[in-house]
Amino acid sequence: MTSPQTAIRAANLKLALGQGDSAVEILRGIDLSVPQGQTLALLGPSGSGKSSLMAVLSGLERASSGTLEVAGADFAALDEDALAAARRGRIGIVLQAFHLLPTMTALENVMTPLELAGMDDARERAEQELAAVGLGHRLNHYPAQLSGGEQQRVAIARALAPRPPLVFADEPTGNLDAATGAAIMDLLFARRAETGATLVIITHDPGLAQRCERVIALADGRIASDSAA
Repeated sequence: MTSPQTAIRAANLKLALGQGDSAVEILRGIDLSVPQGQTLALLGPSGSGKSSLMAVLSGLERASSGTLEVAGADFAALDEDALAAARRGRIGIVLQAFHLLPTMTALENVMTPLELAGMDDARERAEQELAAVGLGHRLNHYPAQLSGGEQQRVAIARALAPRPPLVFADEPTGNLDAATGAAIMDLLFARRAETGATLVIITHDPGLAQRCERVIALADGRIASDSAA
């Protein structure tokens, strides 16, 4: 298992779609160790494998082969149901498209994962998290009543409310204008610093990547470089 000081440890991680001669290799042997609390960018153009790697590291996709330990759990040994259970409380995910539930208010969107995790203080914690991202006055607004930047703030609150030790952000500013995107990233880094979580950002933007302590560039499903920003 990973030690308390290691958030992610992967060895010879591979992902292929299809079987036999028609199989397409997406990840081609990833070796990776990420210390707890580090900010890391997975950088690369479309098709480089960065989003697929995030999907595997976050338990949204199962690797075809290799070993993977994430936040103290052996992800390589778990089936889909067990992966879903392992993600709960361990991993927060912020996506480009927000993925808020349209029929729920901001407060209800943030409360839902807390309630699913069986937390008794779900409402209080959700209110605190929304206040922390500057939306304490928008608790009862639905996603359609919020701007893109506000929706992404709700998504950040939802991801961080369970206090996960590991947070993934997949192109978190992709649907936002430059000024709003910069403000969102300021917020995400600030909240991460407050919680001490490991933050992994998936991006094609070198400028955003340079805000992280470490940058891993991907190309053709492999790690092309690994360096401090």
